[in-house]
Amino acid sequence: MAKYRRERINDEVTRVLGDAIRTVKDPRVAGEMITITQSRVTGDLKYAKIFFSVLGDNSPEKIKEIKKGLISAQGVLRHALAEEINLRITPELFFEYDDSMAKGAHIEDLLKEALSKHNPDNLESDDAEDLNE
Repeated sequence: MAKYRRERINDEVTRVLGDAIRTVKDPRVAGEMITITQSRVTGDLKYAKIFFSVLGDNSPEKIKEIKKGLISAQGVLRHALAEEINLRITPELFFEYDDSMAKGAHIEDLLKEALSKHNPDNLESDDAEDLNE
């Protein structure tokens, strides 16, 4: 299968699951702001790894509970995927927490700290605002 076709399928799976996740009634999932950040479908389209992030409380216990809720709602999500995307095989879904946003925020904090230690007099409020953008 061509690489560009799999990329289009990945994008479509991400979009459809992002919409479908709002219909899940499991209390572990329904009360949270969950975003599907990325999906990776295997070459044979049998499996898909779905990456999600959570806005707010990112404690490991909370993430485990949300992941359990997503796994229990896998049938509903696969059904929504099958209705929206016309594939011969609807991929089996595996969920992984995407902590790239938290890592990015941590790196940004480290950079700010290093800049302020290196040049505490030259770091003005305008420079600090530029770092946030």
